Amino acid sequence: MKPQQRIHWAVLVLAGSLIGTPGASAQTVAARDVFPGESWENYEQPEDAGYSSEKLQAIRQYVIDEMHTTGLVIVVGGKVLGQFGDVEELSYLASCRKSVLAMLYGKYVQEGVIDLDRTLADLGMNDVGGLLPIEKTATVRHLITARSGVYHPASNGGDSSADAPERGSQKPGEYFLYNNWDFNAAGAAFELMTKKNIYDALQEDLAAPIGMQDFDRFAQTKTGDLTRSQYPAYHVWLSTRDMARLGHLMLREGNWKGRQVVSKKWIREMVGVTTPVSEMNPPKIRSRGFGYGTMWWLWDGPQVKDPFVGGYTAKGYMGQYITILPKLDLVVAHKTKSDYGRFTSWQSYVGFLERLIDARLEGNQR
Repeated sequence: MKPQQRIHWAVLVLAGSLIGTPGASAQTVAARDVFPGESWENYEQPEDAGYSSEKLQAIRQYVIDEMHTTGLVIVVGGKVLGQFGDVEELSYLASCRKSVLAMLYGKYVQEGVIDLDRTLADLGMNDVGGLLPIEKTATVRHLITARSGVYHPASNGGDSSADAPERGSQKPGEYFLYNNWDFNAAGAAFELMTKKNIYDALQEDLAAPIGMQDFDRFAQTKTGDLTRSQYPAYHVWLSTRDMARLGHLMLREGNWKGRQVVSKKWIREMVGVTTPVSEMNPPKIRSRGFGYGTMWWLWDGPQVKDPFVGGYTAKGYMGQYITILPKLDLVVAHKTKSDYGRFTSWQSYVGFLERLIDARLEGNQR
């Protein structure tokens, strides 16, 4: 028996209203004002929101048979459709940490504390063995969009550095490469300019304002081989239901119960296409239908069909995902705890998303 077969699945309701649709009903508009309180509110039955109980039960079986899910929360319209596994457990988010850091940047960019056009040289940033003069001209904006042109080894793996061009061969800003050096240096630049530890900012600027239920400041820790690079990875441990809160904050363009926690302008910049699918590197990844924004992956390109158009996701190794599909007013938070060799592939996760979309009843196909 797989571990997840022992975990309870609750089938709740999906609210399938379309945010921002011309001529939207009062019910649709009201959905924008729905937020969790101390805990998430649950719908009673799928049909109330135009979704099929039968198909959702089939999705449950798919999760059991095809995935290694340890935590799953599905939210539409600010309420929970379903959950699976231990949604309270804190565990490692892998590269979803980058999307969380992007959210943290927003407040300080808006306030002028962070200047995205400052260069590494301006900030006095260097690294083990030294950076090249051309690399020091990279800006903070280049770091957070993975276009720095700096191919110094990172303190941790899990990126595309094996496909990096020769150091010094690319002018900053002109070439995308998913490179952990950029992301780790972006964390260091954040701390330099704000004079705050990333984890303190996470607690004060996101966890507290949106009422995270399980956040533990002391569970957060940086890791990495500092003999390779002086910039460690700022790994993040969250619960699945708190990942869903972050996703709902993104879906509501930074607003939480009337408070603008992250500026709408910054949210739109984060999920705007900085690197279209045609410019993704190495070229072999262009068939995946993803472009890149500010540390968020964006469905992009002519092969992307509704309702994925306008959608975006945080992606982390071994099955950590925060996915937002604005056209369905949908957030999915998914986790696979990275012990016992468990792994949920992107392909199986997309299979889950497609089945979830197909679970809408006729008349709810928007």
